[in-house]
Amino acid sequence: MRSAWLRGSARGAAVGALLAACVLDLVIADAEGELWGPAVVLAVGLVAVLWPASRRPAWLTPQLRTAVPALLSTLYTVATVVLDRESSFGPGELAVLLCLLFVAVRHCPPNRLVACAALDTLAFLATPCRRFWPLWSTAGVGLAYVVIGLVFVLLVGSLAAYLRSLDYRRAVAVDDTRREERLAIAADLHDFVAHHVTGILVQTQVARMMTSAAPNRPERLDPVLAGIERAATEALASMRRTVGVLRDTPEADRRPVGDLAGVAGLVENFAGRPGQLVALHRSPAVGDDLPHEVQAAAFRVVQEALTNVRRHAADARAVTVRLDLDGGRLDVSVVDDGQGGAPLPAEAHGGGFGLVGLRERVTALGGDLTTGPLPSGHGWRVHALFPVARA
Repeated sequence: MRSAWLRGSARGAAVGALLAACVLDLVIADAEGELWGPAVVLAVGLVAVLWPASRRPAWLTPQLRTAVPALLSTLYTVATVVLDRESSFGPGELAVLLCLLFVAVRHCPPNRLVACAALDTLAFLATPCRRFWPLWSTAGVGLAYVVIGLVFVLLVGSLAAYLRSLDYRRAVAVDDTRREERLAIAADLHDFVAHHVTGILVQTQVARMMTSAAPNRPERLDPVLAGIERAATEALASMRRTVGVLRDTPEADRRPVGDLAGVAGLVENFAGRPGQLVALHRSPAVGDDLPHEVQAAAFRVVQEALTNVRRHAADARAVTVRLDLDGGRLDVSVVDDGQGGAPLPAEAHGGGFGLVGLRERVTALGGDLTTGPLPSGHGWRVHALFPVARA
């Protein structure tokens, strides 16, 4: 709040100084009987410089704001020289033209920047010709003023160019951040939709099979229906968490979802085909003090691998999940013995985005992910290694 107050005070002081300089110009012009010309030029320039951005119409573009006042000032200067009349100029108009140069360099589109900046510079350098044209054209005074004027032009232009570069870098950083957030949200959506909804689909198929095989024994459906209810509840919770991040709610948890303790829940609640056995082997050396980002990434590796078993290896009889420490690295592997049987609809097979996102997540932490068939040719293995440091 204090910095905003200081910025507002500095802006108010600058505007006050500019207006005071313009009033001085008008006093000088009125004393010499040449009020209307400088008054029109100053009025147009001040409107272009001081019109509030929040109330500025769309047609008042930066190139129009900077070109019209400079062109008007230049035409007025040319008219006084051609008509061989002396007219006043003062610090107010020079300051306005420098402000317009600043606006041109910082805000004009690249294809209009050079033209607008050149026009503002020309108007700034030509203004003294209104009074000193004979001296300007016969002595070194004109050259001296041009040199001094170019120094001011370079200073103002350099400052505006520097701020323009900061604006560009800020815009690039914002775009990169938004892209990373979109990718993270897309990964979260894919993970919970693929895992929970695929589980619901598989259990629904199992329920239909059991209903067809034993229509008079509804009690056998209770575990399956409970699993469907649990998967749907988890899907809703994941959706609510993602929506909370999108809405930027204060209570939204922005940490990566899942940890090593959650891997046991994934294995315990894995709902594949009847007869599938899923086992978890966790080394005692794998503690809960690993960095949360590593734990979350390991959770996602197991989640994606189990989801792919549902999708592509429904005939697998055994699935083994291992968590171990190998030379200061967390070793995560998921192995199944399936042959590729997947009686799911084509729409449920996925488009390969899961492994792509998983590889990005693993490599972002300095890890390595390998996937492929087992040497025997029967089954599939997902293997990830994460460098870890104790939290």
